[in-house]
Amino acid sequence: MKVALTGCAVLAGLASSAVAGNPKSDRLPNIVLINVDDMGWRDVGFMGSEYYETPNLDSLAAKSMVFTNAYAAAANCAPSRACLMTGQWASRHGIYTVGTSERGKSKDRKLIPTANTTTLADEAYTLAEALRSAGYLTCSAGKWHLGDDPLTQGFLVNIGGSHAGNPGSYYPPYRNVNLEAETNGEYLTNLIGKKVVEFVSLEHQAPFFLYYAPYAVHTPIQPVKHLLANYENKKAWNGQDNAAYATMVENLDIQIGQLLKALRENGQMGNTLILFTSDNGGHYGITKQWPLRSGKGAYYEGGIREPMFVYWAGKVEEGAQTDVPVSNLDFYPTLLEVAGAKSADNQILDGQSLLPLLTGEEKELERPLFWHFPVYLEAYGLNDQSTQDPLFRTRPGSAVRIGDWKLIQYFENNDLELYNLKEDIGEKDNLAEKYPEKCKELLTILEQWRTDTNAPVPDQLNPDYSIN
Repeated sequence: MKVALTGCAVLAGLASSAVAGNPKSDRLPNIVLINVDDMGWRDVGFMGSEYYETPNLDSLAAKSMVFTNAYAAAANCAPSRACLMTGQWASRHGIYTVGTSERGKSKDRKLIPTANTTTLADEAYTLAEALRSAGYLTCSAGKWHLGDDPLTQGFLVNIGGSHAGNPGSYYPPYRNVNLEAETNGEYLTNLIGKKVVEFVSLEHQAPFFLYYAPYAVHTPIQPVKHLLANYENKKAWNGQDNAAYATMVENLDIQIGQLLKALRENGQMGNTLILFTSDNGGHYGITKQWPLRSGKGAYYEGGIREPMFVYWAGKVEEGAQTDVPVSNLDFYPTLLEVAGAKSADNQILDGQSLLPLLTGEEKELERPLFWHFPVYLEAYGLNDQSTQDPLFRTRPGSAVRIGDWKLIQYFENNDLELYNLKEDIGEKDNLAEKYPEKCKELLTILEQWRTDTNAPVPDQLNPDYSIN
């Protein structure tokens, strides 16, 4: 069933149909999953930023469990979102990047990369479909990016989502986003935020799953004008000094604050789980995540480590913090368990439920985390020294983290990089030659994982490649 956000009557009908057959659904918690676009690990106050101002998020984080080692399963938008929505590594759904995998100049690419998939397959059983089957009214608000319409992938309500990865403009006309401004010059983030508040303020007959994925703070970097003066003369902090971007961060925080206010006023905060995160690292040309290395598109920590917290009144201890490494792959099994929902028959889920961590039943979650990127992704600008070389944010390779250790393997020349993240969070000291046995141990695990998941490894030489 395809519907637009047309008003209370339509949504009330959808809520009634969603709850049919599930008499316990009125006692299930609402779920709000906030997946910000391109917000870096330290782009919020609760992760230490002294430049960006995020008081609403900081206040909610203080009442939540904060995850300091939270990861996206991919370093840029589409693959990360596909991993989140399917609960599967990229090697299973085939979405590795945005658009073509042949990024950058052909003469600089030694290998022919694996062909990329740009649309999530119809047979993928998404998180939205699983929660809808459990009686949830499902709403996608903002960026979808995995196909033309989230209504075909389990959502009953779509607020401005399509295949587009970013708006043409945050000021009307928005071009890539099929929404019309309701007031003169209405900023897109505000319009989506307003419609989100309208959605949660309806008298639902079923619990709702709100996937709130604002296009912010992705490019284009367009300042929210009335907030700009606060940052124009503000002291830079730790590589963060972009005033226009700072207004976009603060403005998003304001919209999230309006959502929280609506939930409180409607008496829903006590029965709503809120998960906050980002889809990948911050844009390195705009914001820095120091001491983390690099940013969006790179498989160093700055490209894949995210801000994250989970709020659930009475279930998650206020002010809790954990350094257990987790992934957005874990959201699917976690929310299934929260909702009492089931995955599809024979469906493989690559994450693990975080519910034992959230409720304090467990303190550890020991397993390796993997990343696979058999593609190229060109650098944002010349002479970027934060990545392996100045030409690419990513060359084809894989990575694994086990405990404090992280190994990156590049396929072109079988280069290896080994880091101890506990001692070297900035990934400055490659220990591959110093600890060959540890290297071998992690590489064996990584190679076995690629075999088990049928992950493609490009090995065909590119005839256009030139070493000069």
